[in-house]
Amino acid sequence: MTKIKTYHFLPCKYGLELLLDIGRIETLNNYVLDNTLHQLSFYEVIFIEEGTGTFTLGENKILIAPQTIIFTSPGQVRCWEIEEKVKGYTLFFDKDFIHLFFSDELFLYRFQYFHQYSHPTEMHIPEESFGKCLELVQEIEQEFGQLQNDSNHLIRSLLYQLLVILNRYYADIHNVPRDTYVHSDFYRFRSLLEKKFIDDRSVEAYSKALNISAGFLNKICRQFSGLSTQQMIHYKMISEIKKQLYQNKSVKEISYEFGFSDPSNFNRFFKKLTGITPQQYRKKI
Repeated sequence: MTKIKTYHFLPCKYGLELLLDIGRIETLNNYVLDNTLHQLSFYEVIFIEEGTGTFTLGENKILIAPQTIIFTSPGQVRCWEIEEKVKGYTLFFDKDFIHLFFSDELFLYRFQYFHQYSHPTEMHIPEESFGKCLELVQEIEQEFGQLQNDSNHLIRSLLYQLLVILNRYYADIHNVPRDTYVHSDFYRFRSLLEKKFIDDRSVEAYSKALNISAGFLNKICRQFSGLSTQQMIHYKMISEIKKQLYQNKSVKEISYEFGFSDPSNFNRFFKKLTGITPQQYRKKI
């Protein structure tokens, strides 16, 4: 097992700092279609028009097929296994591209498809809906072809429109709430789960940080994700543990790192949530 390769965003590709890029998968220079395990330090939305194969994202094997849209978040382990050449668009951006424009720091956590651990991170949509998304993508691409001083603003507004439309489609397909402006405490929790995860993993610690009761936090988690607070924490834990299992670390070392008193407790926890032991998971990699 080797260290997972990390790809970082190149902000000055266009001669000025622009924290977003777009292009056709088949022609974009240096686009990552890596068949070895890797991760990105930025967000990506992939629009598949042609091609076959699989795209592995964490534990999920996603079938590559026309009219499929795939959402990836920073730090997710992934790899491509392409059978027939993939054609389509990729749109990727750094979180600061959004945060510098919107005062809402929870903006990206309000979308159901990013930082998602309990529902699929892809969707297959009808041709008409897919075409509507591509129109916005192509408008962004056009603006990149003739960058001006105010292009940042126009590109952000188009991206905002696209992300909201995608959230509506995703919510309808996967039967999750589409209204992302109810109970900001839930999105604050999602944000904390990503940022502060290593520090503390108890429900009480999160409810205290959010200045709400553990019972209320549990209620809104169930309302907006279908999972309890504890389940959401456990899904995040499993995601992080799997990432560690890709590395050259012993199971014992990982178990202590995640706060387990001994490896047998860690093994039981992992098997309860995945159906296999950490050792069995590592052999599958």
